[in-house]
Amino acid sequence: MTRYAVIGAGAAGVSALQQLRRAGYDVDCFEKTDRVGGHWHTDYDALHLITSRDMTHFEDFPMPSDYPHFPRRDQVREYIESYARHHGLSDVIRFNTAVVAVTPIATDGPVGSAGWTVTLDSGERIDYDGVLVGNGHLWHQKKPAASAGFTGKQVHSGSYRNTGDIEGSRVLVVGAGNSGCDLAVDAAQHRYEVDIVIREGTYFQPKSYFGVPRQEVAWLSAFAPDEQDLISRLLARVSIGEAKDYPGMPVPKHRSLAEGSTVVNSLLLYWVQHGRVAIRPGIERIAGTTVHFTDGTARDYDTILWATGFHSSLPFLADDLVERRCGAPLRFAGGVVPKGLEKLYYIGMAAPRGPQIPVYGVQAKLAIRMIALHEEAPGGFAGVQAYLAGLQNEEHRIDIVRAIWNDQMADTDRLLDAFSAARESEPVPEAVA
Repeated sequence: MTRYAVIGAGAAGVSALQQLRRAGYDVDCFEKTDRVGGHWHTDYDALHLITSRDMTHFEDFPMPSDYPHFPRRDQVREYIESYARHHGLSDVIRFNTAVVAVTPIATDGPVGSAGWTVTLDSGERIDYDGVLVGNGHLWHQKKPAASAGFTGKQVHSGSYRNTGDIEGSRVLVVGAGNSGCDLAVDAAQHRYEVDIVIREGTYFQPKSYFGVPRQEVAWLSAFAPDEQDLISRLLARVSIGEAKDYPGMPVPKHRSLAEGSTVVNSLLLYWVQHGRVAIRPGIERIAGTTVHFTDGTARDYDTILWATGFHSSLPFLADDLVERRCGAPLRFAGGVVPKGLEKLYYIGMAAPRGPQIPVYGVQAKLAIRMIALHEEAPGGFAGVQAYLAGLQNEEHRIDIVRAIWNDQMADTDRLLDAFSAARESEPVPEAVA
């Protein structure tokens, strides 16, 4: 009987676990902490979803109707926990158990074609026919080299909890993604002197249009993705203005939301116009508590909050197994299939813009479809990764436009249909038109 492993019991891991159990597979799940929910236990207190309650849920398990449109961190955590309880997942998850190595079982065939050996921190080694990796990409903190020169208090967004972590009154936030804007707003609302580094122009989007969460404006769905992009920019221009309306804000170089970075936050702009937040350009260097900026100005700070992202780390896989570009693993099939590795699947390594929780189930179902192809093949190996690698472009992006990701997933389904049809009648062709 075949057997599979899921690494991690955050939202991605429990979604993959439930999809595998629903499909009838024998599966183990390993979680290094004592709870489900992953980073939702440790994110900053001011965090709310930027996507709406009714669009951000597991399959057939909506969020409670008494939740607000944009639930708090603790509500999302409780929701994930309730999903695990509802499906009895905690009974099959091995908590306080870290995976320290995932190694391909020796074979003359492609890497992973014979399955994988999972080694636990207890020393136990277990062989699996396939492994679904859901360890997350929001835990290995990334800080620039310049941080070493700062002698004041500094906290990464992954460790920041609330303004109790701030020392002094002068705060610099470095990074203007969704988290960076949240941290700047949190500090501004508590009357700190806040500056935020915004090196490049970005499009700001409100969470709602006409009082309705932006994902739920029904008439927008009637338009093509590029038309929705234009309409969203026009609506934002009407409701929150443009870069020129906010002192120091750089103008976006990209013409559309899809071509560059986008931030779903209007409160930062509110506090900029109220003088609680000032915008700074890039950092040239840091000496002691003085930060020198690229425009020649300098200022002293008591605390720096680094909202500078995370490394997409896979500490249990040998570095030579994971081919990367721009620091991120190369993948096929909407980010699910790692380049060069058979029978290994990433759940949550792609983050298409928009609601994230539904993505995990879709990715897990695609992995299960590939698992079925392997199990149906002679010798239990179908060469799915090699087949997709010959027909799809490598993808390194984690933050990816939803429409592009949807196209990648649809293309993968089409190719797998062709793979199945060809195998029923003759050997799989080199390429499928």
